[in-house]
Amino acid sequence: MKSYITGLTLAALAASLQVAPAAELTGKVTLKGTPKPEIPIELGDICGKLHNGPVTTRHYVVGPNHELANVFVYIKEGAKKTPPTAEAPVLDQKDCLYQPYVMGVVTGQKFKIRNSDPFMHNVHGTPKNNKEFNFAQAVKGQENERAFENPEVLVRMMCNVHGWMFAYIGVVDHPYFAVTDKDGSFKIPNLPAGTYTIEAFHQKIGPTGAKTQKITVGDSDKKTVDFELEVPPVAK
Repeated sequence: MKSYITGLTLAALAASLQVAPAAELTGKVTLKGTPKPEIPIELGDICGKLHNGPVTTRHYVVGPNHELANVFVYIKEGAKKTPPTAEAPVLDQKDCLYQPYVMGVVTGQKFKIRNSDPFMHNVHGTPKNNKEFNFAQAVKGQENERAFENPEVLVRMMCNVHGWMFAYIGVVDHPYFAVTDKDGSFKIPNLPAGTYTIEAFHQKIGPTGAKTQKITVGDSDKKTVDFELEVPPVAK
């Protein structure tokens, strides 16, 4: 009898730990129009030695079939505020560039800023809706943690030592966001059933060129949502 009760208890516990069914959004973002050519970066002697070839800006990273990378895709309306649960993401300074160029965090979520180069960088966050910060990272391997308390798409990060170094962080109050890869693809998993507004935002195209769609998903739905963004008439 005791073993039978134990078995029932374990079964109940396993059932309680099952993840509630949720939807998954996937899609692709493409670019309409031809952006200005990327600008070659003069890295100087120290940073130039870290690269085997020329380095350019990353304003528009476009694939052979107009796939657009570095687009922040997120639920703009309809998602409930959710505390962060994932591990702290990392914004790295490697080879005199910020990596990744675009990333996302949840409000209040700590993220790490790392210096992977053997010389000093300066980390300067220049938000509009959050507290600005500015500090030096003098040695290789140094890490500092920061967090943003208010939603903001996008926060600009820069290095005052190396004027070409920029990165952008999307800050939202839930985990339902993604950044498109080099194929323009994105995936947002674990979205609860509901009706939402989803937005695709690119930092050079700006808020006036961002695109939104209204979607409704049920439990365990797998939905495809594609976007086409357009180069502004006067490319920024």
